[in-house]
Amino acid sequence: MAAGAASLAPFFDESGGLGRDADVRSRPARGGLQQGDTPGLYGGTDEAAICDVEQLKRYLAEPRNDRKARAWAGALDLRTDGIPEYLDGLTPVLLRHDTLVRNHDYKKGKAVPFNALLQAGIAILVDEQGMPTVKCSCGNPLRPFEGDKSRISVSFDDGNEKWKGYDPSEVVVVRPASHELERIALVDVEDPDRGVERPVGTTGEEDTAFDTRKRQAVPSLIGTTFGEASRRLAGRGLAVAYGGKEPPPDGARVTASDPAAGAELRFGAHVTLSVVENTGRSGGGTTPPDPESSRPTTTPASSSSPSAPSSPSAPSSPSAPSPPSTSSSGPSKSERPASPSGTPEATSPPADSTPPPLPSTASGPPPSTRSTPPETPETTSAPPRTAPPPPTGRPASGAPATSVPATSEAPTTSAPAERPRRTRE
Repeated sequence: MAAGAASLAPFFDESGGLGRDADVRSRPARGGLQQGDTPGLYGGTDEAAICDVEQLKRYLAEPRNDRKARAWAGALDLRTDGIPEYLDGLTPVLLRHDTLVRNHDYKKGKAVPFNALLQAGIAILVDEQGMPTVKCSCGNPLRPFEGDKSRISVSFDDGNEKWKGYDPSEVVVVRPASHELERIALVDVEDPDRGVERPVGTTGEEDTAFDTRKRQAVPSLIGTTFGEASRRLAGRGLAVAYGGKEPPPDGARVTASDPAAGAELRFGAHVTLSVVENTGRSGGGTTPPDPESSRPTTTPASSSSPSAPSSPSAPSSPSAPSPPSTSSSGPSKSERPASPSGTPEATSPPADSTPPPLPSTASGPPPSTRSTPPETPETTSAPPRTAPPPPTGRPASGAPATSVPATSEAPTTSAPAERPRRTRE
């Protein structure tokens, strides 16, 4: 969908003044998958509010729009009475990248979902995790795009002509930030040297400006979790890059960063993190799981920052899920058997030690051979000793003879034969 162009069946008229798109050239994106708190992911302007949230709220509250309001709320998993509060928590921004979303038209009283590519410059509302939720100019609800970016086919029709500068490799998919945001760091689309910090849930009246040219040092991140490292970088106006098609788990441990700690970068620059996942390790581990940073850097095998982001190519997409899983779990699986040192061989001796001639070596499975010492029967056979107190224990010797301990007392008439008879068991 081109900036300024109407969809086929919008919830509200594009010319109703709900929002105004801007003329913005899409910016190159690292990897295509961006978290909602990425510094500079969105843009802003100096001008009046680009989205009229109050007017959208009034439209959805009008009785004549009750059916639309129910369809609108249903698309976002809301109740209609929760719409005003929900809208109050959203923040207006401008897209700086051509962005894939799940858009919704309004047809026959229902919200009809469809995948859409929104051109950079389109005004949207984002939630507290930086996710696109509403297309401002028409009020259409938006949900996350969940397909494979490398397999999309974009068609331009119905007034949405292919825009100048369209590049499929620069298309972005937004994923939620790992935490709720308090402020969103924007870039002025008319003056990239000027940054704008906008508190979440405000429409521009509380913006504060900053200089995007000011450099910030990369913090020390080795040993922290991926989630914590992402938050630290975002706090300094730096973006996160990683290998793979999806971000690593928040709990994955950072083993290296490129550039390294201390390097000074300007606002929005990317830092590539190498991580190792410790979810499969039996030891639990709150410390970095591996001393060798070269071995665990399984997630971003491409520490060469330019090539890592550009590798979500279509041919590799079918096999992409399996290599990361095998490579990331590979080190932990190979270490697990190694830690107990003798455990792999310990499974074979029980088979060799089953023959009774070697009772001393068979300390495992055969319990009967463990009864060779005469003392053990006494400790384990207290009840049988009380059973045959009368001297005429011959009749009773038949029953206890089946148990190991009874052999020590029952055959009173043949004391010398006790020990040979023990080997029978």
